[in-house]
Amino acid sequence: MSAFLTLEGRRALITGGTSGAGAATVALFKELGARVLTTARNKPADVSEAAFVEADLTTVEGVQTVVAAVHRELGGLDILVNVLGGSSAPSGGFAALTEEEWEKELNLNFFPAVRLDRALIPGMIAQGSGVVIHVTSIQRILPLYQATTGYASAKAALNTYSKSISKEVSPKGVRVVRVSPGWIADPGSNGLALRIAEEAGIGYDEAVQMIMNSLGGIPLGRPAKPAEVADLIAFLASDRASSITGTEHVIDGGTVPTA
Repeated sequence: MSAFLTLEGRRALITGGTSGAGAATVALFKELGARVLTTARNKPADVSEAAFVEADLTTVEGVQTVVAAVHRELGGLDILVNVLGGSSAPSGGFAALTEEEWEKELNLNFFPAVRLDRALIPGMIAQGSGVVIHVTSIQRILPLYQATTGYASAKAALNTYSKSISKEVSPKGVRVVRVSPGWIADPGSNGLALRIAEEAGIGYDEAVQMIMNSLGGIPLGRPAKPAEVADLIAFLASDRASSITGTEHVIDGGTVPTA
């Protein structure tokens, strides 16, 4: 009996692949037979040189380094998954977001995807096939104004950009889809709670509840697990999703209150 889902032989670049949902996606893609290259600013101890390139994707030079590694290590690309994202902006509403903080949010959550797409999608078009998956966020419609206005705005830009390019490149054989998680139970999310707790002078559990309240609660009763997000990404990257393009796929435990 053949496997329901396989990525055998596919060449994939997964950004932000050393922690959380990104690391879970790297592991699953490898399990499904893909040749995977991932990247981060610092190389962890448990990846090989061939599987990892050290680069800062918030810079043009860092993107160029990764693109060169894709061609050197993989000889081209079939799947691009942009998981990279996050926020270190201070709480305090819009007035706390300085010019520098806005630049940080856009340089981490928007421009890496734009630059990688510009460099790598033409090769997919030339071969007549490819899949691009951008990980956005439900924050684009449920922003936490105290702490995530910049992050939410950058993800909203990524969402609109993704929809636009899907119309351009899908007729040329390249599918573009979005995965929009809610709260994921990983160190990044916990870091937000810790930061809110420290800045507001409250306990960690209170900060977690504050996040939950700001989101309006999670009907499923818990945040998503990194592996669950990876499962969705793998499905969308596979031939099982060959007619899916231009769409956003929410995985948030029912957090967004509207359809």
